[in-house]
Amino acid sequence: MTASPGDGAELVRAIFAGAVEAGLRAESVRGASDAEIDAMAEDQRARAVPAAAREVLRLIGTTHGLWLPGSSLGVDAVRGEAKNHAAATANAQNAELSDVDGALVLAAHGGYTYHVVDGADADQDDPQVWLLTEDEPARVAWPSVSAWFKAITPDVERYRERLEIMRETGSDFLPPWAQDLVVGG
Repeated sequence: MTASPGDGAELVRAIFAGAVEAGLRAESVRGASDAEIDAMAEDQRARAVPAAAREVLRLIGTTHGLWLPGSSLGVDAVRGEAKNHAAATANAQNAELSDVDGALVLAAHGGYTYHVVDGADADQDDPQVWLLTEDEPARVAWPSVSAWFKAITPDVERYRERLEIMRETGSDFLPPWAQDLVVGG
């Protein structure tokens, strides 16, 4: 995904709108306020919150629904402790992040995997996102926050197909994630 400077937030909004258009219930997620986002960043000691990351959190920063289910994502879930663990992982690996102390952790999974914006890039509109995983080399996994958001956006069509298969097999069970979809009759 190639972006022009200054349009990271716009790309994030377009990705979210595409998911809603595909059948995701917009009300299945809840965004965070700027004050909540700033408090999260302060707790992490992050140098800044890139515009694209701020927009992600404005959209799904309080309740993230089908975005990275089972992972920690959002202003209440990814705080200073996650940052401390991510920094320890980066330092143990001698990761090539320029500013680990000022980095912003976007998501964490299981206490061993982190999606991170380098503190040196935090003042950019739509910076690259690093993947830090214990016992694996740190690497830039996504060229931008908006590309990261697109990569973690739920595949609504796949969820719909799963529901259809359940119906075809006569299952009466409706999984909890089904409430996050607009299901046509």
